[in-house]
Amino acid sequence: MEILIYGLINSMLLVLMAVGFALAYSVSRVPNFMHGALYVLTGYLAWVFLNRLGLGYVPSVLLSIAIVTLMGWIVYRVAVIRVRGMPVSEIIVTFAISMAVLEFVRWLGLRGATYVLPVFYTKTVILAGVPIDFQRIAAVIVGAAIVLVLWIFTHYTKIGLGLRGIAQNERAALLLGIDSDRAATLALSLGSALAAVAAVTIIPMGNINVAAGYDVLVFAIAVCVCGGLGSWTGTVLAAFIIGFAQTAVVYLVAPHLSIVVALAAIILILIFRPSGLFGRQKELEDRV
Repeated sequence: MEILIYGLINSMLLVLMAVGFALAYSVSRVPNFMHGALYVLTGYLAWVFLNRLGLGYVPSVLLSIAIVTLMGWIVYRVAVIRVRGMPVSEIIVTFAISMAVLEFVRWLGLRGATYVLPVFYTKTVILAGVPIDFQRIAAVIVGAAIVLVLWIFTHYTKIGLGLRGIAQNERAALLLGIDSDRAATLALSLGSALAAVAAVTIIPMGNINVAAGYDVLVFAIAVCVCGGLGSWTGTVLAAFIIGFAQTAVVYLVAPHLSIVVALAAIILILIFRPSGLFGRQKELEDRV
């Protein structure tokens, strides 16, 4: 029961970490390697607003999410738009900005276990004999709500349908008058916002640290690569596969091997199915 319950929780945490990366890539085709840095930056900003400026918890969270969302918009309009369509340059630009952000907050003093955010609610419930704190329950609810809202947004709103059009066939969408750069800007901004939401939901379970930025980026890439880059359905399914695999390894082998599971998933999926579970990239036999 512990593996089953905590496997579900871990899977939803991976969904929270990866859905923003998947959204940004599916529309703009830009691999946003800032994703993990934005996650850490959100937590740090919320901590500063809460502990240094004396703002309330809700204003601190909302303000940090707004700033990170705006940062995603600025980065695309200033830097990424100039190299869009050049995959290597896109990775270099976003990863360089990611490193700069993480090292900047480290320079500001983000070290140690003193940087923590308060949990939503301190109670614990017992489910099938397994103790679960309300923060993890909230994470499951938030993750499910984000998936549901994104599905409704992309299926029943004009803007969402435009983003789906760009994701499915950019040339056809351009012919129908959809602005590709505007859609990509919106997608990167929303992806940044989702990274920020993941941060304020997950960080209260631990502490804010620079290393989490690299871990979150690895988890997001692993989930998106396994599910198929550009496929939101594949992202959710891959999150559950990797999430349960990580939980089983943590309980049955060793806790520190969870990151190894993610890296192994990337390697195996690239060897046996490079396009991922639901990806549309060409397989090796189609490319040669």
